Amino acid sequence: MICYKCGAQLDSSESCPNCGTKIKLYKKIIMASNAYYNAGLEKASVRDLSGAIDSLKMSLRFNKRNTDARNLLGLVYCEMGEVVAALTEWVISKNYQPKDNRASFYLDEIQQNKGKLEAVNQTIKKYNQALLYCKQNSRDLAIIQLKKVLSLNPKLVVGHQLLALLYIQEKKYELAKKSLRNAGKIDVNNKVTLRYLKEANLGLREQNSNKKQKSDELVSYQSGNETIIQPKYLKDTSAFGTIVNMIIGIVIGVAITGFLVVPGVRRSAQEDANKAVLDANNIISSKNQSIASLEAEIEELAGQITNMQIAGEDVTSQVNSYDQLLQAYICNENGDVDAAGTALGMVQQAHLSEAALQVYNTINGKVNEEYLDILYKDGYNAYSSEDYEAAIEHLLKAVEIDISYQNGNALYYLAQAYRKSGDLESAKPYYQKFVELFPNTERAATAARYAE
Repeated sequence: MICYKCGAQLDSSESCPNCGTKIKLYKKIIMASNAYYNAGLEKASVRDLSGAIDSLKMSLRFNKRNTDARNLLGLVYCEMGEVVAALTEWVISKNYQPKDNRASFYLDEIQQNKGKLEAVNQTIKKYNQALLYCKQNSRDLAIIQLKKVLSLNPKLVVGHQLLALLYIQEKKYELAKKSLRNAGKIDVNNKVTLRYLKEANLGLREQNSNKKQKSDELVSYQSGNETIIQPKYLKDTSAFGTIVNMIIGIVIGVAITGFLVVPGVRRSAQEDANKAVLDANNIISSKNQSIASLEAEIEELAGQITNMQIAGEDVTSQVNSYDQLLQAYICNENGDVDAAGTALGMVQQAHLSEAALQVYNTINGKVNEEYLDILYKDGYNAYSSEDYEAAIEHLLKAVEIDISYQNGNALYYLAQAYRKSGDLESAKPYYQKFVELFPNTERAATAARYAE
């Protein structure tokens, strides 16, 4: 254990042997964090993944630099199919401990497996589409989409839970229980899974009760070797009533023969001819539909290929932004402000999570001031030594970060460097910008004259 203030190794005393800081409470906090980490490890070992997540989050609340707990949390998220959350935890862990960190291995494994990254991206898109179908009350389409999601990522617990919920709404309780059992194999003690399973069992019992009630309304008895089934409340009729019913049946049979059978024979030939024509039309229509279906499938597959290519580029760009952020952090810690500023310029903030964005803002605030000073000094020295290409390179970076830096000196010398290098077209807009930002100054008059 090291001192949180000076980084010295601690002993059993209640004060830091190096700086004298009181560390009794700090030790208790670290012990609490380790205790929750151990509890999370035990729960993860018996596949109580949701319980492990709760314990590991508590561990990180006590000590956010507990990289073992953060790495394990990422593994648990990955096991539950939530790869993006896992990547976030591993990047933060690598940020806190750049060297000898298992998170580096996990990130390399994900980055090297391009197929895995594409599958993750497709899973996210299809799951979001399923949620949209649910909001639109299109449960059939949502079920189809979720089946595609689970074929790509069978470990996605929330996908199994949402599919089971849709089955419960459709009163398909057996299918709901099957989905919930699949979720239970991944996370044995998930509270949402157990609550849905209780609802499915309750609905199944109600269905069985209704079936039993209908079966109770029928009675059966043996007549020789045959089983006779009839309604429970059927009333037996007398012999006279039976004879009357038989006579009525004979009369009805004769009437049906006279009015239906004879004309039916006449229509039979015409119906056979019509049926032959209809069958031929159906065959032609079926072939046309098959051709249209195949063409639509080809278009859909082409669209999926395009989406997968775009998704792969998005994931690669996101991982590259995290790598550049880590590079900027390391360079800043080593005092290489120039390299840190260059790395920060290649980070795309839109790809960063909230935690990573906080790290970016912290580093950016420290680096910008020193980086601007270095860029301006290098640019001005190059300008003074008539190395105008180098001066343009450094001063252009400084102006892009802060156009008013050094009361406009960076902007003015950039225009001068362009003019003296012979690039008058590039110099003109910078002279005009200087006149706009710093009017009524001696250099503004000079800049206006050069611009003309």
